[in-house]
Amino acid sequence: MTPQYSALPAIPSDLKTVILGVSGSVAAYKAADLANRFVKNGFQVYPVITRGAEHFVNRATFSALTGHPCSVDTFEEPIPQHIAHIWYAQNCDVIVVMPASMNLIARLAHGLADDMLTATILASKKPIILAPAMNTGMWENPATQSNLAQLVDRGYLFVDPVSGRLACSTFGFGKLADVQTVYDAVVAQFSNEQPLMNKHVVVTAGPTREAIDAVRYVSNRSSGKMGYAIAESALSRGARVTLISGPTALTATHGINVVFVESAQEMLNATMSVADADYIVAAAAVADFRPTTPYALKLKKHEGLCSIALSPTEDIVAILGKDKRPNQTLIQFCAETDNEIEFAREKQLRKGSDWVVANNVAQVGSGFDVDTNSVTIIGRNGVEHFVPTQSKRQVAEIIWDTVLS
Repeated sequence: MTPQYSALPAIPSDLKTVILGVSGSVAAYKAADLANRFVKNGFQVYPVITRGAEHFVNRATFSALTGHPCSVDTFEEPIPQHIAHIWYAQNCDVIVVMPASMNLIARLAHGLADDMLTATILASKKPIILAPAMNTGMWENPATQSNLAQLVDRGYLFVDPVSGRLACSTFGFGKLADVQTVYDAVVAQFSNEQPLMNKHVVVTAGPTREAIDAVRYVSNRSSGKMGYAIAESALSRGARVTLISGPTALTATHGINVVFVESAQEMLNATMSVADADYIVAAAAVADFRPTTPYALKLKKHEGLCSIALSPTEDIVAILGKDKRPNQTLIQFCAETDNEIEFAREKQLRKGSDWVVANNVAQVGSGFDVDTNSVTIIGRNGVEHFVPTQSKRQVAEIIWDTVLS
């Protein structure tokens, strides 16, 4: 028998209320952790799960964690004297679905309200955050990507999956984002005074490639992970984000405008086209030199060695610093293998940036092509903040906290 609950009054305005949706995915068990974090931090949480989710989690778990009924079917009506999905839709501050399955995303994209969760979401005008989790092939399927694009156009927010080991014992993109990342994205929606709300943030990321001949190029080891993390953090804080990315193997979070470039000149051109942004974060590892005269055809190995003359590439940060707009904040990265603080301060003075983030890429777990970083954030106002080794997303959050404070 479905348990009966007394009628629920309107929620006091000083309490923040979350509808926590859970759909059918192996990662559904992680939603219990998210529910617990919300409750421990003083949020009202109303769990709504799908029939598919019941194959992986028990609704009693969420009722026990939140102190509220866990709804599944639209017609259960666990709140007497109220139409439950309308009450949920009107009385919440935000709806978050973790995990969001391929099936749930498809149903929302096509406007299908065939259970309590989809009916609640489609009836609500509040912020909706989806944290997808699925097999790599399902995520990359054109149907899924089309559905995601439709939802982005309708204002849905996403905490995109990451690369890792999946339930099917394969490695690839589609793993549910970290619970803390999803929590942070939800909490960000509760601030009416987010410093980056409606601000335009431009982030450069990744390496550049400078052609030697038709097939070879000069580049570096940058993966772009730090720049992408900064862009995603800015998006979660309400910013309009333009990410200018060199060649990487990464996929940006939905909602970020990505401009792909290859060479330093292309990155400069793309950056200057949006140089009136409120914040510019130069996180890209731009190649310092390019072949002076690239060969149009492939150089043949059997023809012997040749010398390649190099010329300096454009100094994007120096150009931006020279023409910095009023009330604009320019943040640059400084990757070194020794004396990074000294070199960072010198570059800051010479190039005119407001902040410089210095890191020693020779240290284990810091810098190029790893998931973690350790940096020192240096401000022109005398601030010097050391950030010990942690995930690049966590480092990105600390960078924004420091700059915006």
